[in-house]
Amino acid sequence: MTETDKRTRDVVDVLTDDHREVTDLINQIRTADDADRRRDLADIVITELVRHAVAEEMHVYPVMRKHLADGEEAVQHDIKEHKAIERTLKELEDVPASDPRFAALIDQLATILDDHIRDEEMEQFPKLRAQVPRDKLVELAEKVETAKKLAPTHPHPNAPNNALFHKVVGPGVGFVDRLRDKLSAHTTSRD
Repeated sequence: MTETDKRTRDVVDVLTDDHREVTDLINQIRTADDADRRRDLADIVITELVRHAVAEEMHVYPVMRKHLADGEEAVQHDIKEHKAIERTLKELEDVPASDPRFAALIDQLATILDDHIRDEEMEQFPKLRAQVPRDKLVELAEKVETAKKLAPTHPHPNAPNNALFHKVVGPGVGFVDRLRDKLSAHTTSRD
């Protein structure tokens, strides 16, 4: 991707790409024959979904609240889904890929994600593009990308799902998670 492409991509493009990547990873998990490969892919899914959710909560949800007529209701719905996703990710983190519960948790995660993605892409994202100036959406894309780099890499389902928490405490939690990943040789990203 060129530097120009990065500047012209808006937050909807970034989040939609995240959705495609995670959906693809889940499909790879479902078709992988090797338990170690499924575990590695699941670890990437966990990391990417945590980063995505934190970035949305930090930067996208405040804009939704401000600019969408049903913004508060949409945000509350999304936060409930994020909590369900986090609980599923936390459980998935501790289940070996050879355990039958692993496949069930992947299916559970996929079901929640399908609904969440459909809500965002069919309803919320078009409203954002209609209500928020393009330059603000491009700026928001940059903020989301930066937030994902600093975000935690593991689910913390008991933590608050709000921008203030993520901005004040999140970078420290993210640092601890990345340190933990380094010490355990945990796979945290496709990069």
